[in-house]
Order: sequence, then C-alpha cells, then structure tokens
Amino acid sequence: MQYTDAQLASQPAPYWTKLAYEATIGFVRRKQAEVGFTQPRFWMLRFLSANDVSEDGQGRTVEELRSAMVSFLRPEDDLAAEAEVLLASGWVTRDGDGRLWITEAGDAARAGLKARAPEWSAEMHAGISEAEYATTLRVLMRLMRNTGAVVPAI
Repeated sequence: MQYTDAQLASQPAPYWTKLAYEATIGFVRRKQAEVGFTQPRFWMLRFLSANDVSEDGQGRTVEELRSAMVSFLRPEDDLAAEAEVLLASGWVTRDGDGRLWITEAGDAARAGLKARAPEWSAEMHAGISEAEYATTLRVLMRLMRNTGAVVPAI
C-alpha cells in the first residue's frame, strides 16, 4: 500500500519502530534457527571469542555475559540454559570458577554463522538503497536525541 507523506508524518514512531524491531529480530532468529543456532548462543560465542567481540578472549560467567548483553536480550532468552547447550556441544568449556571459555570448535561455529550475516542482511535490505537506510538510521538517532536518549557509538 502506498501512503502519502502527510499520512506517514502523522504516524506514531513507537508503533512503527516496535513493528520493525519485531519483524527484523524475528527474521534473524528464524534464519539462525534454520542452521541450528539461537541468537543468544551466537552472542555468547561472540562475547567469548578473541576473534570477535571479546577484547581479551577471557572466560566469562553467565552473569557477566548477561550484563554485557543486557541491552539486547529478550525476556525469553535464558543464558543459563543456552550455556548448557553450548557446553554439551563442546563449543565452550567451564572452569572451576564457573567461567565459560570458547573452544576451537565453538569459534569455528561462531565464524560459520557470522559468515552468513551478509546474505541475511542483503535479504533484509532488498529494495532499500544505502542512502535510504542511512537516512532512516539518522532519523531514528535524531528521535532518540530529541527524547533525551543517548545515541550509542557504532
């Protein structure tokens, strides 16, 4: 359906940003599930890998991982249960202090899933130019600043 600029300008941003969030996060989680992953497991591996988000490659407890990921965890995400799956798969180990450590197999699985991201991103961005996408993010950032939120660094 085509909407006029006037119709769109009168729409509430929270409604549309929530719908967009649910659609895009659902898409990513479905894609990951198709290859036997969950998004929380992928994040955990990323935060444990010196080849990705972890700056030092040190092990972390489930609580430390939860704290690091608090801004993007969903209510249904159970990191303790996800850790058990990662342990059973041999993708992480746990030391005597309860810290999880990524294994070579876990890092290979993380890298394999991460390699799919450009394909999935292209599917989500189909029909959207780079300029349109950048403008959309700039508008969202402006909305955030206008409401007193801090815009995080990229």
